[in-house]
Amino acid sequence: MKIITISREFGSGGRTVGRLVAEKLGIPFYDKELVEQVALETGFAPKFVEEHGEHSPGKSLFSYAFAPQGVPGVMNGMSTADFLWHIQCGVILQLAEKGPCVIVGRNADYILKDRQDVFHVFIHADNDFRAERIVRLYGETEKSPQARLLEKDKRRRINYQHYTGQTWGMSQNYDICLNTAKIGVERAAELLVEIIQGVE
Repeated sequence: MKIITISREFGSGGRTVGRLVAEKLGIPFYDKELVEQVALETGFAPKFVEEHGEHSPGKSLFSYAFAPQGVPGVMNGMSTADFLWHIQCGVILQLAEKGPCVIVGRNADYILKDRQDVFHVFIHADNDFRAERIVRLYGETEKSPQARLLEKDKRRRINYQHYTGQTWGMSQNYDICLNTAKIGVERAAELLVEIIQGVE
């Protein structure tokens, strides 16, 4: 397995797991770098790409129906969301062609579903673990930690469903699902490395 995709619940530590796996295997880690490449190709600000590249415009599937539609001759007439998805797909496919790597988020598991050399991972954890973690890492906001978790995951789920037609977080879409609240972030990374190195 040359390529590892990491899908994750907000606050579960999936990004950290992915970075640790990449470091242990000595391969590129694409997260912020992917965002920067998409931003370069779309002309959108990196912060915009980071927020909208894997999140729906609103809290329901209908949010896509009411999203501003494209202007002929601009972004190929596609809506902003569809244009971003199109460019993001291209960037992820290009990164996969470069060689072994770890790619976090951005529906990469679906985009690379037809490749045989990809190992798809889903990282999740219980709400208390995730709530404590986002407060520790990102600080408090006017919203409660639980509300932040719910909103972020819901918008990821809607985005995934809209563009893939599949259910985000469903075990059948991944090769392995790991609960970091049970085994820890570092151990999750170690397990993945052991598995990847053991696959012929």
